[in-house]
Amino acid sequence: MSLELIIIGGGPAGLAAGIYAKRAGIEAIVIEKAMAGGQILISPVIENFPGEKSIAGMDLAQKMKEHAAEYVPIQELEEVLEAKKEGDAFHVKTSKDSYEVPALILATGATYKKLGVPGEGKFSGRGVSYCATCDGFFFKEKDAAVVGGGNTAAIEAIYLQNLGVRTKLIHRRPLLRAEKAYQDDIERLGVEKILESRVVEIQGSDKVESVLVENVNTGEREDVPVDAVFVSIGLIPHNEIAKALGAELRDDGYVTVDDFQRTSVKGMYAAGDITGGARQIVTSCAQGAQAALASTEVLGKQYPF
Repeated sequence: MSLELIIIGGGPAGLAAGIYAKRAGIEAIVIEKAMAGGQILISPVIENFPGEKSIAGMDLAQKMKEHAAEYVPIQELEEVLEAKKEGDAFHVKTSKDSYEVPALILATGATYKKLGVPGEGKFSGRGVSYCATCDGFFFKEKDAAVVGGGNTAAIEAIYLQNLGVRTKLIHRRPLLRAEKAYQDDIERLGVEKILESRVVEIQGSDKVESVLVENVNTGEREDVPVDAVFVSIGLIPHNEIAKALGAELRDDGYVTVDDFQRTSVKGMYAAGDITGGARQIVTSCAQGAQAALASTEVLGKQYPF
């Protein structure tokens, strides 16, 4: 049988899509420019994935990869160089081959923006995090700094404070950019604000112990003791392929999808972090499954929803 579906991206969404595609009778492949697993490869411990009370991110990624490989080929270290649509067919050129298929799933993900300060890379997974929902639980009754001033930073600060984490919100401007409702919650919950300041270094020995904060007006610096730093200055969605194919994007760059993960381009679906939302492993898997099942509609194999 000829190839019917290409899944671009080998994170949780892409791997789940591969499993569900094959089980729905679809001939599919997963193409991943790096190593399968996505961002969970760099997660030290995951405790919110059902069925796994506590597991290293790399171990969970390997389990997912091995499971998906029983159903579909997972082609790692293969980068998509060009994608276009002619008629009802998608033409995909990669660093290793060229393909033509009637259906496509984008599971290309997003990358967290980095502060770019000393200590950030060193302590990643040892106190530096980019996801309060993922890692906040580890710091209950401890001190943490959230860096950022927009809605996401405010929501993360509120979440952590409600979780029992003593939270400080550090922002380089005199006012937060977050919506007033979130700012009101920050005040009500007693989240400490350190405004007109920026983090210039994350310090510690084996793990995060403090952040060096500099006042942007005076240049005065202060060591602020914390056990964790949550960087919340935005994400960069990997939407290049979506753009090339003319898919509708949200104002923030994420791909617009409906309840069945359809994009505005017929035959193309999107799942996982590239669609925004909660950006959790469990939601990515669910979206990948939904996208694969929905793709049956253009393959003459309508799934009985």
